[in-house]
Amino acid sequence: MVKNHVKKFVTIDDRLDLGVIASLIDDDTWVLDLGCGSGALLEYLIKTKDVKGMGIDINIEKTILCMKKGIPVVYQDLNEGLTNFKEDTFDYCVLSQTLQVVQHPDELILDMLRIAKYGIVSFPNFGYYRLPLKLFFRGRMPVSKEFPYDWDNTPNIHLVTIKDFREFCKKNGILILKEYHNYGENYSSGHFLNNKRSKNCVMMITLERKSGK
Repeated sequence: MVKNHVKKFVTIDDRLDLGVIASLIDDDTWVLDLGCGSGALLEYLIKTKDVKGMGIDINIEKTILCMKKGIPVVYQDLNEGLTNFKEDTFDYCVLSQTLQVVQHPDELILDMLRIAKYGIVSFPNFGYYRLPLKLFFRGRMPVSKEFPYDWDNTPNIHLVTIKDFREFCKKNGILILKEYHNYGENYSSGHFLNNKRSKNCVMMITLERKSGK
């Protein structure tokens, strides 16, 4: 079991999970950021870790903003897959807070690990204990900082828990190399009851055949 480890992560574009992701990426590597938004993560990595980065996003305004920053970006819908990228093109492929909004998250994760040695995924944990309690006592779909939408306008179509994600990885020959969980103001690698206690999580994954095991 991974020992509990707490350290201070930087906040990037008001998001602490991006700081956790940045800490997992080595210097001078190739990174593809899926759903890159305005390119805040890539901009940070390029400036501080000398990475060669590229982003993908479906929002045209954010795509243009990336281009103005000099960040290579592709205007593309992730639901179309990543067939335009060859196998093992990147060292890391990042999917931050986007897993729950794509149509086929299982296919996208496997595609990520086809084109990169490592995948880094962050997502809100629907197993967080306060969410089902809100549903039970209020009788309505819970709304929180992690799930800030009403049922009729939410982009979230595949709600997932940490336990769900782990089982998916096990079934598909995916190794979880590192985990960080958000219990409050920071992220920790502690595992105690994280499926219930963690609001958000960051997972670093790879295929078993790419791990050398």
